[in-house]
Amino acid sequence: MIELSVNLVARYTAFLKANGIDQGQHSFYLKWLRYYSDFCTKYSFKWSEKDSLSAFLIKLKSKNQQPFMLDQAKKAVGLFWTMEKSQGTNEPNVKVPKKRSTPSISNQPTKEFGRKSTPLASSNSSANRVQPAQFEEKEKVVEKQSCADWQYVYAELENAIKMRHYSPKTLKSYIGYTRQFQAFVKSRDPKLVSVEDVKGFLTWMAVKKKVSASSQNLAFNALLFLFRNVFKNEFGKVDGVVRAKRRPYIPVVLSREEIDKILSILQNPYRLMIKLMYGCGLRISECISIRVHNFNFDMGILTIHDGKGKKDRTVPIPEALNNELKEQLQHVSLLHDNDLKVAFDGVFLPGSLERKYKNAAREFVWQWFFPAPELTHVFESGENRRYHIHETSLQKSLRRAVLTAKIPKRITSHTFRHSFASHLLQANYDIRTIQELLGHSDVRTTMIYTHTVKSVTLKEAKSPLDF
Repeated sequence: MIELSVNLVARYTAFLKANGIDQGQHSFYLKWLRYYSDFCTKYSFKWSEKDSLSAFLIKLKSKNQQPFMLDQAKKAVGLFWTMEKSQGTNEPNVKVPKKRSTPSISNQPTKEFGRKSTPLASSNSSANRVQPAQFEEKEKVVEKQSCADWQYVYAELENAIKMRHYSPKTLKSYIGYTRQFQAFVKSRDPKLVSVEDVKGFLTWMAVKKKVSASSQNLAFNALLFLFRNVFKNEFGKVDGVVRAKRRPYIPVVLSREEIDKILSILQNPYRLMIKLMYGCGLRISECISIRVHNFNFDMGILTIHDGKGKKDRTVPIPEALNNELKEQLQHVSLLHDNDLKVAFDGVFLPGSLERKYKNAAREFVWQWFFPAPELTHVFESGENRRYHIHETSLQKSLRRAVLTAKIPKRITSHTFRHSFASHLLQANYDIRTIQELLGHSDVRTTMIYTHTVKSVTLKEAKSPLDF
């Protein structure tokens, strides 16, 4: 948007005050003047002509502005005209961004001629000027092409994702890339969006934004889903796209000594959560969402429900954690008993399970194994429910422990899952067993951990300095 000069803003503010406009309304009047300034420059109107105001109000009306806003905008421009007429000035002094082709308007003498320049002399001629009636018709075409409403697109996208039971993170990611794509095509009518726009968007992400290959692939998948399930249009073959180069990634792995050092600094329940992630190879989302019924201490098995890709799997419970896990179970039991004595509406349940089992949310077996310390008040229903410990709390606690331990590695909660797989591989467990424990669909994903351990078949490489 065009910026008004400091001098003009000061004069206009003083004029508003002199005409009895409340000081709290000054910012609104200045806002309408800036909008009017931008409008006149964009559509080649002169500020002093009445046609510009009528066309400006038509524009605001097409944007569904409230009647009182239209009146305020009309009054703001009218007061500006009165001020300019009383002070005998011409066009206002505005600052136009360099990207605009319209020449900037200035009342200052030019260096070359030493006189005032004529503002918008050619662009505001009657031949180039858009009349109000023509403006209405032109604006309809422009809005259809570049100011379309995409609300129904997001509604359809959300419905399509939820119908397929994709994770909330997938929904958030796909909506995010759809918004970026909408901005890239300048909110063009979805019916006019083509595969060429997708090519341009993916190339822009790689060249201008310099995103990683995984981010570009995720954006591609999001748009592929959007075209197929919302636009009802197949992609076809997408050629000529500049792809971000995928770099080989070797996971960060901690030694057992480094893990013990971090655990010694952490406090419960975060220490037990990290132990469980390392001892069972859990993702952070799987760890925080464990419920009481997931544990089978008699069989020594922990069942992970609805892991990544909505897959279930079982992992052995580390014998070294039996006592700590049972103590945590006792803590959850006491907390549950206290909750039942107050206004407690239960825990959050997945899907529509609560509609099927009315009392399940208050039953002990459905309680979180790592519950949040406070109840969560749901304003929509007025209920008080218990949520699990938020993953951000675990991440912050781990971050503080890593900084205290001064371990020179890039460590996140997922590092302990990497360490679980690498240490099993070092202990000569076969790759298929590790794949099952990690819940990988493809063994090629698990094979990455072969790069984190020393080979037992090839001759160990040494530096020439060690010869």
